[in-house]
Amino acid sequence: MTRSVAVAPSTRPEMFDVLCKSVQDAGANLCTVEEAEGLIWADPSKANLFPEISASAPNLKWIQLPYAGIEPFVPYLEDKWTWTCGKGIYAREVAETALSLSLGGFKNLHGYSRATSWGEPIGRVLGDSRVCILGAGGITQCLLPLLQPFGCDITVVRRRSEPLEGANRTITTSRLFEILPRIDLLILALSLTEETRGIINKEVLSALPDHAWIVNVARGGHIVTDDLLEALQQGTIGGAALDVTTPEPLPDDHPLWKEPNCLITPHIGNTPEMGLRVLGPFISENVNRFCNNEELLGLVDVNQGY
Repeated sequence: MTRSVAVAPSTRPEMFDVLCKSVQDAGANLCTVEEAEGLIWADPSKANLFPEISASAPNLKWIQLPYAGIEPFVPYLEDKWTWTCGKGIYAREVAETALSLSLGGFKNLHGYSRATSWGEPIGRVLGDSRVCILGAGGITQCLLPLLQPFGCDITVVRRRSEPLEGANRTITTSRLFEILPRIDLLILALSLTEETRGIINKEVLSALPDHAWIVNVARGGHIVTDDLLEALQQGTIGGAALDVTTPEPLPDDHPLWKEPNCLITPHIGNTPEMGLRVLGPFISENVNRFCNNEELLGLVDVNQGY
């Protein structure tokens, strides 16, 4: 069954062209928004255009968002449409970043990169460390095999306590404080919802050992920035490696830049160049499924907001 699918808005030419080709490769009719049954959103930075664009599409049934994070679109989530996003398709790239940041922090690479003279040896080994990962989605599932050679003792914290291959144990969020005092490395790889916003606050930071590192490859909103800054300044945690921040971009004069035990990267867990390589085939697969009335990949739970 051939169905009509549009790509909009057209504000990012490279992504727009890739997505249009993906729609055509799947055998769908590439059409205008006014004719569309499916809409592939091409610029996540332009969520504010969604009400206007969707209002011009009376036949719209399905909306595909390009990234895993859908926070800008949460105000527009309605169950009259089926929503999908890019959850899971960038997991391998982000998992690599999580491992890199973990090793960089433990090996003091951030400190040595700032040095201008030969210094004293500093660092910890990741091998045999006690690791806690918040979230059990695609990033975690890709990260667990990467951690396997290090022989870490791994606890995954998730909404349900079902086992996860590669983890020594899984527990629910309600038990987080039971394990925090024994953790060497805390990795954030969970979705940002109202329940998880600010989950890393003064109480959590205080419960960690003073050598523990935090790695955030999820969303900046998971961490209360002022509480993290205070913990770093007081030395109550070992350090933080952040690929995402609040605010983001982090202003040039923000005090986190000056913290010696804070390693910051500019949200490069998945760059646009990395993303387009995997996004195109994913969109083609979902468009093909849409045309054949099959279950779509990356379904968004409108009630949960992710």
